[in-house]
Amino acid sequence: MTTPLGHVSWLDLLDIILVASILYRIILLIKGTIAIRLLTVLTVLFLLFVASQLLGFQTLYWILDDFFGAILLVLVIVFQHDIRRALSSMGRGGFGRDRGDGVSELVEELITSADMMAKRRIGALIVLEREVDVENYLEVGTEIDAKVTSEIITSIFLPYSPIHDGAVIIQKGKLTKAGCFLPLSRNPDLSKTLGTRHRAAIGLTEVTDAVVLVVSEETGGISLAHGGKITSGLDQGGLRKALKRLIPLTQHGWFT
Repeated sequence: MTTPLGHVSWLDLLDIILVASILYRIILLIKGTIAIRLLTVLTVLFLLFVASQLLGFQTLYWILDDFFGAILLVLVIVFQHDIRRALSSMGRGGFGRDRGDGVSELVEELITSADMMAKRRIGALIVLEREVDVENYLEVGTEIDAKVTSEIITSIFLPYSPIHDGAVIIQKGKLTKAGCFLPLSRNPDLSKTLGTRHRAAIGLTEVTDAVVLVVSEETGGISLAHGGKITSGLDQGGLRKALKRLIPLTQHGWFT
């Protein structure tokens, strides 16, 4: 039974806020950046729902009331694959298992390769996929299935390598693709001094939650992009700290 218009109690509001908070946590758990966008839409719709109750917009209230009544079913349909993956991970004890050793090994290999390439002024672009699938944003690319090592990464980006152009992709702790081209950022506020690699790194992180490591061919500088922003001039210590922060120790789907 719906609450009469204009008679929304504090208990009703608390009930709705509690449900919204639980949904927010669940969505963040299973979908990363996409969940944030969906949460923004749901928040706007929720505010419209409350406003329609208070202002007596009966048609809008009726439509949104039906929508929120079916929201759980909508979320299950949209995120069915991610829910299945999350439940599977829970069944294996995935959320509680410490993957610190795997993360540390990966980070050290990335740092070693970045340092080697920076000293030799070899340009590089390395994508670390997190929760959001990057496949739909990649062009071209050569399939690879290899353990991440500094030797392999460095050899890929050597100027005479046939796949040195583009980016390498790391998914679930493994090197899966090379020679991939990323979407360039169209942000007009970016510095004109940023080259194509840096704009590609920022571009991908604007549409996914990926982390992208960049080595500049011109300066030998090391940068890290995430969330549409880029941090330049990183040394080994700064890069290590940033990577370990951005690759959670219990990141589900990694090192399985």
